[in-house]
Amino acid sequence: MAVATIGQGEAGAAGLAEVAIAGRRLRPTAVFDTYWRFAAERQEVYRRKLAGQAPPWTSDPILGAHRFTNCYRASDRVSQYLIGQVSYRGDQQWREVFFRTLLFKLFNRISTWRLLSAAVGEVSWSGYRRQAYEAVLGAALERGQRIYSPAYLMPQPPLGADRKHGNHLRLLELMMADGAPERVAEAPSMEHAFEVLKGYPGLGRFLAFQFLIDLNYSSLLAFEEMDFVVAGPGACDGIRKCFGPASAGIEAEVIRYVTDTQQQHFQRLGLDFEGLGGRRPLQLIDCQNLFCETDKYARVAHPEVSGISGRVRIKQTYRADTAPMTAWFPPKWKINGEELPPADPHAR
Repeated sequence: MAVATIGQGEAGAAGLAEVAIAGRRLRPTAVFDTYWRFAAERQEVYRRKLAGQAPPWTSDPILGAHRFTNCYRASDRVSQYLIGQVSYRGDQQWREVFFRTLLFKLFNRISTWRLLSAAVGEVSWSGYRRQAYEAVLGAALERGQRIYSPAYLMPQPPLGADRKHGNHLRLLELMMADGAPERVAEAPSMEHAFEVLKGYPGLGRFLAFQFLIDLNYSSLLAFEEMDFVVAGPGACDGIRKCFGPASAGIEAEVIRYVTDTQQQHFQRLGLDFEGLGGRRPLQLIDCQNLFCETDKYARVAHPEVSGISGRVRIKQTYRADTAPMTAWFPPKWKINGEELPPADPHAR
C-alpha cells in the first residue's frame, strides 16, 4: 500500500468554502489545507532532527525524498550560519555588520564565506580590498568550485567587471559609498528600508526584501517582521495554487491573512504546531516561504492544480547533511540567551 501524502483529501473537506481577503471572496482549493499540513509536518521533521532522532523523520514520501526549507526561515542552515557566525560575530559597528551580511548573502554559500575568511583573514569593510577578494573568488572558479548558492537567482549588476562576482563586489562597494547602511538604519519603516535596497542595480523586489530580512536579524535594526512582506515568484505560484486566479495582485494581503489566522487553521485541521522555541508564531516572511515550499510540494501531491510557472517537478532531492544543526536566534526574539554558539573552526 502506498504511503499517503499530507496533501491527500477533498477540497473543502474541513468546511472552508471561501475566505474574504482585500475585498475579494476567494475559494480555497485542496492545496490550502495542504499548506497547513505541510507546515505542521515540516516543523515536526525539524524538531525530530534537532532532537537527534534517527531517520526516517517522516512517513510522507514527498517530504522524505525532496529538499524543502524549514517553516521558519531563520532555522535553515544558511540563515543559522549567517546569524551565529556572521551577523553577531565580529565588529558590531553597523557599517561592518551591513558589509558582512550583504557580502555573505550575495553569494549565500557557507563554503564561499569560509574560503574568503581563510584567505583574507577577518572579513571587514575597514580591511576590504577588492583585488584580494576578486582573486580568491576567481581562483576558486578556476578550480571548478561553486561560489554561488542555487537557492536564489542572482542577476549580475552591470557595473563594468568582467565576471559576475566582480560586479557583485562592485555593487557592495557602491552601496557602502552611497550611504546605504545609514539610510537603511535611519528608515522610518521596514518598507522604506526595502525601497533603499531595491534602488540598487541587480536588486529587484524579491532580493531586496530577502536581504532586508537578513540585515534585520542584527541587534542594530529593530524592524518588526510583521510590518511588511513581499511575495516572491515561488510564493505567488503557491498562492495561485491555494486560491486560484482571483488572488492575483493581492499576494501580500493573502500572506498577511494566513499569518494572522494561522492558529485558526491549525485548530480547524486538528494539527499541532509548536512555534519557534515554543513561543514565536509564524511571521510574514515564514508564511511567504511556506507558500513557495507548498508550490513545490503540490507539484507532486496535487499535479492537477495549476500555478503560474507551469513547473511540474521538484528539482532538488533530499541529501543528508552531516554537519551539526544549530538553533540560535537573534537574542531580541527572547528564544535563547546572548551567548554565541561555538565559532566555525573552518573560518577565521
